[in-house]
Amino acid sequence: MNAYLMSKDAKSQANFYIESLGGEIRFMNTYGDASGAPEAMKDKVMHLALTVAGTNSLMLSDAFEPVMYNRSVSLSLTYNNNNETEARAAYAKLSEGGESKYPFALQPWGAYYGEVIDRFGVTWMITKI
Repeated sequence: MNAYLMSKDAKSQANFYIESLGGEIRFMNTYGDASGAPEAMKDKVMHLALTVAGTNSLMLSDAFEPVMYNRSVSLSLTYNNNNETEARAAYAKLSEGGESKYPFALQPWGAYYGEVIDRFGVTWMITKI
């Protein structure tokens, strides 16, 4: 299963995730790449696929309707390595311009965990096991 986010500005959102988590855009096309697209849509993203935080895939598209994220769906990002620093940095960067919901800290179950809503309204659950 892969996450596919509808976005108000897919290019900016993808670049924010690349800055925050490391990664790259693997593929992107715009509505202008398809024949018959309205002029107002030509620069809008039809499909964008990126890899972030190692080998995690994330896809985005510019939405035709207003974008509204809610807390009933979250992106869960798990770091399996012994480097707490990388997970903590991801949490901090995703928090920039967003909202820290649950501070990144060692939990009673033995893992580090934190929850943040990024500047685009997406909820991230960051875990380091």
